[in-house]
Amino acid sequence: MRLVNLLTVLLLAIIFLSCSKKKTDTGLDFNNELSYCSNQINRTLSEISGKNMMPRNILANETSWNLRPIEISEWTVGFWPGILWYNYENTKNTNDADVATYYTDLLEPLIKLPAYDHDLGFQIFCSYGNAYRLTGNEKYKQIILNAADTLATLFNPKVGTILSWPREVDNGRFAPHNTIMDNMINLEMLYWAAKNGGDKKLYDIATKHAETTMKYHFREDGGNYHVAVYDTITGDFIKGVTHQGYADSTLWARGQAWAIYGYAMVYRETQDKKFLRFAEKVTDLYLSRLPKDEFVPYWDFDAPNIPNEPRDASVAAIVASGLLELSQLEDDSQKAKEYKDAAVNMLIELSSDKFQSRESKPSFLLHSVGHWPNKSEVDAAINYADYYYIEALIRYKKVMNGISVIENFK
Repeated sequence: MRLVNLLTVLLLAIIFLSCSKKKTDTGLDFNNELSYCSNQINRTLSEISGKNMMPRNILANETSWNLRPIEISEWTVGFWPGILWYNYENTKNTNDADVATYYTDLLEPLIKLPAYDHDLGFQIFCSYGNAYRLTGNEKYKQIILNAADTLATLFNPKVGTILSWPREVDNGRFAPHNTIMDNMINLEMLYWAAKNGGDKKLYDIATKHAETTMKYHFREDGGNYHVAVYDTITGDFIKGVTHQGYADSTLWARGQAWAIYGYAMVYRETQDKKFLRFAEKVTDLYLSRLPKDEFVPYWDFDAPNIPNEPRDASVAAIVASGLLELSQLEDDSQKAKEYKDAAVNMLIELSSDKFQSRESKPSFLLHSVGHWPNKSEVDAAINYADYYYIEALIRYKKVMNGISVIENFK
């Protein structure tokens, strides 16, 4: 009888361990997933060739890319060239470099215009930044330096942040000075420019923006508002509100993703431990709010109809990429492992048949949410989800080869 009981206990223990096994145990074949991305890119190229526009999205009931013209108001136009450069980084195929060069050069009209808003970083650094990193073409370097100077014109020293949406000041919606969480990502272009021949004040602008945002843009628990509104006369913080989240007080998932990615990058550039500790704070909140045993969040962690709310694959892709860098920056080995494991789990889930487009569409990923309150790009394939997915895969490949995720990004 005791033997039977012992065998029963052992069997139950085996079942328990099997059920609780982490997804990281299954591994992630980055070569296979990068090959998948390359195949999807070729499908897209055959679809959009000769149109001189950028793929933006594929809606839930569609099978082909909706294209956007090259214009300053289209904030996502830099992601497709960036995707092509990451593909070239993996394949080392000169034909892939030629295609990336072609789509990057299409963006040149943007570099001759005054600052429309903060998205210059997304438009220029994701495209020309990767182009310069991989080719060393001095023409690209100068374009990035010029774009950094243009972006810096939106900095308000009284407030201490870069104005995100001038148009929202003009129409009185987020006036007199607004800064959105997405703006954290565009600071990387300023840091890069400051150490690659640009004005050293660009470093100070980026760091001041990060400090001000850290002070006013977050709630006590580390959750952030999408938009912070400031007084331009006194510099005082007025209020925190949402634009693309469910409500002012809720945790919009992509906003938290920008914070994780952004503060990891700011710590890398400044080596100031306050930014590392803050990156940990915003990350730990995000990880604690994920659905149990799942790694792709709902579009807003506090949306009222969970579990019947749409997921946002773009968030998981951004966070996975950010956490792979944060894991290399960590001074705490336990947290480094926790963040790396979480990133791998996110990539494994994104690489499943639930989230990959595969034969159904030429994108990489399904199920992203652009702007839920406007009912725009809900449950869609979106170019920035694909960009951060391939970036995260490239970064994971570097991690597994024991090199820095920002190798060559001087």
